[in-house]
Amino acid sequence: MSAAALRASGLGKRFGRAVALEGVDLELPAGASLAVLGPNGAGKSTLLRLIAGLARPTSGSLTVAGTPAHLPAARARVGFIGHASLLYPSLTARENLIFAARLQQVEGAGRRVEAWLEGAGLARAADLPVSHFSRGMAQRLAIARGLVHDPSLLLLDEPFSGLDPRAATRLAEQLASLHAAGRTLVLVTHDPKRAAQLSDRAIVLDAGRIVFESRDGEADAEELERAVLAASDSAA
Repeated sequence: MSAAALRASGLGKRFGRAVALEGVDLELPAGASLAVLGPNGAGKSTLLRLIAGLARPTSGSLTVAGTPAHLPAARARVGFIGHASLLYPSLTARENLIFAARLQQVEGAGRRVEAWLEGAGLARAADLPVSHFSRGMAQRLAIARGLVHDPSLLLLDEPFSGLDPRAATRLAEQLASLHAAGRTLVLVTHDPKRAAQLSDRAIVLDAGRIVFESRDGEADAEELERAVLAASDSAA
């Protein structure tokens, strides 16, 4: 039997005396799409950073495809798109992707970069500095950057933040296409409707614990909204 794309058991993370996550149990099959919701400070971004191998848990275990998340073999399977785009504004779109591909030691980097520029709808803007890009264009390039090494698991931390409706619609279509192609997605969002649209399962965090988990294959927007409101009232 193949390993789950993601498995957490008793996962915890503390920063000094502050508890960011505690007792998180989670299993995500390959090709699934998970939405993570909850009030500010619930532990959503901390969970993503642990999965990405950017931090190590204080307690419990966390594996990506059966490998501890902090090890290089697991990190190579993960693409991470956080609040910051991690793009260099003075470099062109093409230069940003080539730089990222070289960091990941991608073979045939030039060919793959051109494919991602085309897929992101940025081929005509490939030689423009990123400082000239709109927020939507920069977000599409950031996702291409996160995918340039062909990870099986893509992590997205509030990717719709600051996008206008047209750019948000285009991003939603891109994420749906990635999911349909078999990519495993973990999406942190404050928007229950967006979570239901793009995910086949969802969890709500509150004070570092999972307080709601949708049924397999069902992420209902109204149910998620009620769970998030309840968590927000608890945190107030």
